Amino acid sequence: MHKVARAGAVALVAVLFVLLVVHMATAQRGAAVAAAVAAGKQPAAPDFELDRLDRVGTLKLSSLRGRVVVLNFWASWCHACKDEARTLAAAAKQWQPRGVVFVGVDSQDFSSDARAFARRFGLRYADVHDGSGSLMTRYGVTGLPETWTVTRDGRLAAHIGGVADTRRLGSAITRARRA
Repeated sequence: MHKVARAGAVALVAVLFVLLVVHMATAQRGAAVAAAVAAGKQPAAPDFELDRLDRVGTLKLSSLRGRVVVLNFWASWCHACKDEARTLAAAAKQWQPRGVVFVGVDSQDFSSDARAFARRFGLRYADVHDGSGSLMTRYGVTGLPETWTVTRDGRLAAHIGGVADTRRLGSAITRARRA
């Protein structure tokens, strides 16, 4: 019996170690991408196609080429996401008539909870569902919320780690529009 328990404990430690390594690699990638963007480099935004929460169908990032995109990673269980939701709703209302597209990426969440969150906070822009969080990994997102702006030609222009306030969001959008 002790051998079985010991083997189980070793397996658990191994799994936890692998998860830690993956998390560290994601954090390093996120830091590297954010540093590159801060230094004025514009790496290509990872393309994706995810199911929509706001209506039936999917949304593919590359289908938005030609427009500036605000990509906000969030979840309904995230307290900081609640803090920024009304700011994003107001910004979308302000910037959408100028051709800026807002896309919310609900990550590691239940679709039903995400839809309720979007209704509660008046999010009237495209929302997609990244239930597994795999897109977060591709963008190097290490915490929620995080916001990226994408240029008309599909390059990352700016990154906001944490809650996006009106000033920082406006600056990030302007940076993407000028690129």
